[in-house]
Amino acid sequence: MSTRILLADDHALVRRGLRLILDAEPDLTVVAEAADGAEAIEAAVADEVDLAILDIAMPRMTGIQAAREISRRAPGIRILMLSMYDNERYFFEALKAGASGYVLKSVADQDLMEACRAAMRGEPFLYQGAVTALVRDYLRRDRQGDRLPDSILTPREEEIVKLIAEGHSAREIAGTLVISVKTVDRHRANILQKLGMRDRVALTRYAIRAGLVEL
Repeated sequence: MSTRILLADDHALVRRGLRLILDAEPDLTVVAEAADGAEAIEAAVADEVDLAILDIAMPRMTGIQAAREISRRAPGIRILMLSMYDNERYFFEALKAGASGYVLKSVADQDLMEACRAAMRGEPFLYQGAVTALVRDYLRRDRQGDRLPDSILTPREEEIVKLIAEGHSAREIAGTLVISVKTVDRHRANILQKLGMRDRVALTRYAIRAGLVEL
């Protein structure tokens, strides 16, 4: 049977190009599309999907945030992450979120089909730079006893940090998330307290370091 794919990217032209590549394969079929992380979650839960391909940098919710929620709500769905950047932090966050592989957009026409098939076989798909990052991280942990820290923020708090970093006002965030402005302000206060920060500038820097927004 053909693998049923959810394709999520905020650029319609990118989705169209990737869909042409995937639909040309007899064993791969795009059955749903999404323009942001929130839409991806809804589509993954509502549609019969085997594999979700998620762009990391999307508005409202990142692909990594969406991957966490899809993994929680629909654990049978395999996940691949797409990114423009060979970024170790994004790569490791993607693995922690439940992704089976990480594909660079620059070589998606070469790697994406094999990544899809590997994910459906239950195998990881790693580009060469990711393999190097894994080895380097393993050696560092072995020397120092370190581990990647889990985020101290909830998924909702991360969503609000992302929107703040993107320059949205409290009223705009409230409208996007369908919550009250007071609720946004309360979340913001809790986030600042958790992170030991004071203002929007510090939150924006945190969002960039945490991979919630891309430069």
